[in-house]
Amino acid sequence: MRRIPTVFLVLLSAMMAAKARPQALLAAPDDSLDLPRLKDYSAWRVSSNNRFAFSNDDSKRIMPGQTLVMADLAGPGAVTHIWVTVADNEFGWPRLLRLRVYYDGRKTPSVDAPLGDFFGVGHGYERDLNSAMVRDSSFGRARNSYWQMPFRKSCRITVTNEGNRFVTSFYYHVDYRKYASLPADIAYFHAYYRQERPPQHGRNYRFLDIQGTGHYVGTVMSVVQTALGWFGEGDDLFYVDGEKKTRIDGTGTEDYFNDAWGLRVSDGAWTGIPVAEGEGVGARLTGYRWHVPDPVPFTKSLRVEIEHYGWTYNADGSVRSGFEERPDFFSSVAFWYQRGVNEGLPEPPYGAARLPLGNATQIEVENSIGDVTTEKGQASVQKEVFWSKDLLFFEGQGAGARIDVPFDVPEDGRYEVLAEIAEAPDYGDYVATLDGKLTNSSTQTWAQSDVPPPGTEIIHNYADEVYVAVDRRFGWFDLAKGRHRLAFVCVGKDARSSGYNLGIDNVVLEKVPSITQAAETAALEAGSETTVPIRDSGDGGAVYRGKPLSFYCAKLKGATANERPEIVRALGSFGADGTPAVLELTAALADSDAEVREAAAWSLSQIEPKAARATPRLAESLSDPNPRVRSLAAVALGAIGPQAATSVAALMGALNDPVDYVRAPAADALGSIGPAARAAVHPLADRLLTKGEPVFVLRSVSAALGDIGPDAKDALPALQEALKMLRVTYTAQEAILKIEGKPVPTWR
Repeated sequence: MRRIPTVFLVLLSAMMAAKARPQALLAAPDDSLDLPRLKDYSAWRVSSNNRFAFSNDDSKRIMPGQTLVMADLAGPGAVTHIWVTVADNEFGWPRLLRLRVYYDGRKTPSVDAPLGDFFGVGHGYERDLNSAMVRDSSFGRARNSYWQMPFRKSCRITVTNEGNRFVTSFYYHVDYRKYASLPADIAYFHAYYRQERPPQHGRNYRFLDIQGTGHYVGTVMSVVQTALGWFGEGDDLFYVDGEKKTRIDGTGTEDYFNDAWGLRVSDGAWTGIPVAEGEGVGARLTGYRWHVPDPVPFTKSLRVEIEHYGWTYNADGSVRSGFEERPDFFSSVAFWYQRGVNEGLPEPPYGAARLPLGNATQIEVENSIGDVTTEKGQASVQKEVFWSKDLLFFEGQGAGARIDVPFDVPEDGRYEVLAEIAEAPDYGDYVATLDGKLTNSSTQTWAQSDVPPPGTEIIHNYADEVYVAVDRRFGWFDLAKGRHRLAFVCVGKDARSSGYNLGIDNVVLEKVPSITQAAETAALEAGSETTVPIRDSGDGGAVYRGKPLSFYCAKLKGATANERPEIVRALGSFGADGTPAVLELTAALADSDAEVREAAAWSLSQIEPKAARATPRLAESLSDPNPRVRSLAAVALGAIGPQAATSVAALMGALNDPVDYVRAPAADALGSIGPAARAAVHPLADRLLTKGEPVFVLRSVSAALGDIGPDAKDALPALQEALKMLRVTYTAQEAILKIEGKPVPTWR
C-alpha cells in the first residue's frame, strides 16, 4: 500500500470544517505532521479469528443462501480497512457472494455489491489490482479495501452466499476506529451494483441516479462484448442537481479510465484495468476510476452515465460505423459519500443473474476421467489441490501431448465454453480445440478496430506456485445437444517450467442469451427504476428501500411468480422487525416455486429467535426436494436456537442427508439448540466416525457435541478419534473441554 496516510488525507478533506473541533477522521491535506500527532480515537479489529486459543481454524464457512455477519459495530466510529480471502470452488463465486454494509440500524444496505466487483474486479474473476483505495494480490485472492466508512450509531457488515455451493473458507479482518463523536459534516460511504444486459436502446448506461447531498468518488465498470470490435467510444456524463446540461463530459471510454487508444491491463493509484481480453465476441473488460483527487459534489441529485457506443460491422466483416450504439453487456459499482442513508435504489439482481451471461453449468471433468483419452501422457485425479478444488491432472510428456475431455451439452443452443485451468511450476503451454476445431483467442488485447482478431491463444500455464484456477474462455459456439470434446494439445513450455503438465479444475458452459430478449428484459428493468428521496440518518423507522414492512406484505398477496422471491427476501431484510410477517413466510415455505421456499427460509433465518413459531414448518422443510431449501431450513432453525428444540428429531434425520451442505447446518442447528438436543448425541457421534465425510461437516458435528455440553459425554470416544484428523483437531479439542466441564482458553 503506497502512501496510505496521503490517501486518507485527500479522501475526506472536503468534509473537514476550518473551525476547531474534535480531531476529525482525517487531517487537512497540507498538514504533513498528522501522522506523528497524538490521536483521540482508539483502533480496533473484528475478524474471523477462532475464539479457541489453541485453534488455527480461523475461517468461516458459508452455506448456500446463508448470511455471515462479519462485523456488528457500535458507534461512533469508522471502518478504515477490510481484508478478505476466500476459498470457494463454484464458478464465478466473487459475483455470487454479496457484500452489504448497514449504518445506524437501517434495514437498507448502503453498500450492496458482489464481493468481487466491490474490490474492483468484475465477471467473477480473480485478478491482481494495485490501487490506492483497493488492492488485490496473491493472484487476486487477497482483497483489501481502504475506503473509509464512518458511522454514528452502528455499522453491520454481512456477506451472503447466493451461489449453489458452500464457501469452504472465508477469512476476514475489519479494522475500525472508535470516536467520542463525529463532526456533523461527515457523510456516509455508499457503493451500489447494477447491470444492464444490454443497456436500453436509446438510453445511456447509468452508473448511478440518486437524490441527496454528497460527492461521487469512484466507478468500477465491467463489459462483456456481444459483437466484434472496439466497444468504448462512449463518453462519460455527469448531471448534477437536476441540470439538463452535463457539468462533466468525456471523450471516450478509455479516456474516462485515463488511458488512450484502447484499454489494456494496467494499474495505478486512481485508475486501472485489471481485465482486458481484447475486442472479440465475448471478451471481458473491467476498469476502475477512483475520483478521490477529483470528487464530484452534488447538493440535490446526481446522475452518472456512459454512452454504449463503439465500432460496428456488417455481416461480411466490413466496417458499418465507427460510432454506433452497441448491445454489449454492462455492469458496474458506483462509489459515493452522502448525507444520510440512501433508501432510493432498486434491488440488485440476485445470485446467478449476476454471472457474466446470467447462467452457468459447471462440469467437474475429473468425475468423468474414465471417458478421458490421452496421447503422450497420463491422466489422473488430484484431490484437494486447493481447499476442496480437485483437478483432472495430465502428466504430458512434451510437445504434442494431448488430452481429450468429453462434456455433455443439455440442449441445442449458443454457448460460451471456458475452462478453469490451474497454473504451476511444472506446467506446459497448450492450445485448445473444440470438436477438432481451434478455439478463438480469449485474452490477447489489440486496439485496432479494423484488424481481425489474432489466432488461437496459447495458454501459458507456468507459475512459480500452484494456483487453482484461471478462467480461460474459448469463445461462443453453436452446439447441438449431446457429447462434445474439448482437447488440449501441448505446444511447449516456459523455460522456467520443470514439466509439460496440465491441470483442469472444471469446464463451464454459459448459455448465451438472445440479444433481442435480453434487450427487452433490460428495457423493462430500466423502466421500473425510480429514485426515492433519501431518509436522514437521524430519522428512525423500519423501512427497506424506502418502504415499510406492511408494503411488502400487501404486495406479496398479488405478486406474480417472478416478483414473489424478491418480495419474500425483502421481508427478511427487516430482521427482527420482520416478526409480523412470520406467518406469511411460514406459508411461503410451502410455495410451489423452490426459489420462493428458499427465500422464505432465508428470511426466517434473519428474523432469528422471533421466528420460533415457524419451527414446525421449517422442520418439515428439512425434507424439501430442493437441497438449498433444506440447507436454509437448517440454518433458520439454528438461528432460532433453543426455541427450536421440537425440531431435534428432524435435524437428526438431516444428519443423513445425501448433500453435505445440508448435513453441516443441521449439525450447527443441533449445537445452537444446546442441551435440549441431547437425543442427537449418538447420531452426531456416528456421523463423526463416518468415513469420507468432508472436513467442514466433521467440524460442525464436533462443535455441536461441545455445545450440547456434559450430556454429550457418550461421544467422547468419537471425539478422541477426531483428534487424529489434522483439520478437525482444534474443534474436537474444544468440544472435549466443554463436555468435561473444563475452562476453554480463549484469546478474549
